[in-house]
Amino acid sequence: MSIMLAVLVTWTRQYRSIIRRPINWGFALLSFLLFISACFANDKTAAFVGLFNLLPFFLLFTGLGFLIQTTAQLRHIAWILVFGSVPVVVMGFGQLFFGWNLQIQVLWILLDWTIAPGGSPPGRMAALFMHANIFAAYLAIAFTLGIGLLLEQWQVRRRAQGEYNSLALIIFLTLSVIADFAALILTNSRNGWAIAIIACLAFALYQGWRLLVGGVAAVVTTVLLSAFAPPPLAQVLRQIVPAFFWARLNDQMYPDRPLALMRKTQWQFAWSLTQQRPWTGWGLRNFTDLYKAQMNIDLGHPHNLFLMFSAETGLPSTFLFFGLLSWILFAGSQSLWKSNNINQQDKLIFFSYLVVFGEWLLFNTVDVTLFDFRLNTLSWVVMAAIAGNIYYYNQHQKIVKEDN
Repeated sequence: MSIMLAVLVTWTRQYRSIIRRPINWGFALLSFLLFISACFANDKTAAFVGLFNLLPFFLLFTGLGFLIQTTAQLRHIAWILVFGSVPVVVMGFGQLFFGWNLQIQVLWILLDWTIAPGGSPPGRMAALFMHANIFAAYLAIAFTLGIGLLLEQWQVRRRAQGEYNSLALIIFLTLSVIADFAALILTNSRNGWAIAIIACLAFALYQGWRLLVGGVAAVVTTVLLSAFAPPPLAQVLRQIVPAFFWARLNDQMYPDRPLALMRKTQWQFAWSLTQQRPWTGWGLRNFTDLYKAQMNIDLGHPHNLFLMFSAETGLPSTFLFFGLLSWILFAGSQSLWKSNNINQQDKLIFFSYLVVFGEWLLFNTVDVTLFDFRLNTLSWVVMAAIAGNIYYYNQHQKIVKEDN
């Protein structure tokens, strides 16, 4: 609520500057296309309700993209998210190991805290979130930003020759990253595990730690071979790798899942819907009813954001949406590697945000984080923060060139 208030105030005061940015024109056009899609939807009511998962967040993106413009703000937001993740992770451990139970709901959107004892699904840590996979996506943000801040504090400590405050922050961040990593494992989310590995590899490559890259690659290869290698080799490796990992990766942990719950089945159905209505789609939030009518099973989404978008809103909207997201990642990478305006000590935190955004894109190829209000808000805050910094540093670079 406070974030949206900040967005509305920013729009009221700076709307002329906001509407000049080309990327905001792109989101305005996307909003129009989504509205047209809803008009042609199979279930128009569901489609127009589905717009609220997107249009308010486009407004959030455009507003915060003007409000957040410096790496100092990125760092401040990262600290807020890392500190905020601590009680959530504690709740997750309490849920899984002590049977904690909580149900607080006020007007649904204003406050909705639910902790299911034993996890959701049972045996998988979910904390306050509706599903363990959604919690894993949240943890990925806190885990990645925590690593970025931890590496920054190590650099600060080396430059300051070991101040007490720096050591205290390093200890806190180390414990926070370890707790987030442990919670990621306990979500039993293959997506979350992959994201954690990607984060570690990304920072190791950025820092030039070749030994760590080799170690992580060796561990990952061992686990994958234990899950998917031919029986003789797999049997040997399974003496080393716990079944918790390899049985989850190759689905032996859940061998009797219905065919309709398999991602491949969902993706094929979503693509078939796209082929039937390639221009306008079937309407937002229409996938659930269409899939139930075909498969006789309730499923909220097809576990791929872009296939869901193409099936529900059509290919033009999907290509535009993917193009806008790709621009943010591409322009952000250019700003990091080519811009001389970002100080060397600030590049690490900017890189951390790019890693978080890249992880979000990858996560949404095998799941959809759109429907959790809190996680959706954090995701758009991250995107807006990257875009805001891109424009700020590009503008600064133009001013420097003009002065020269």
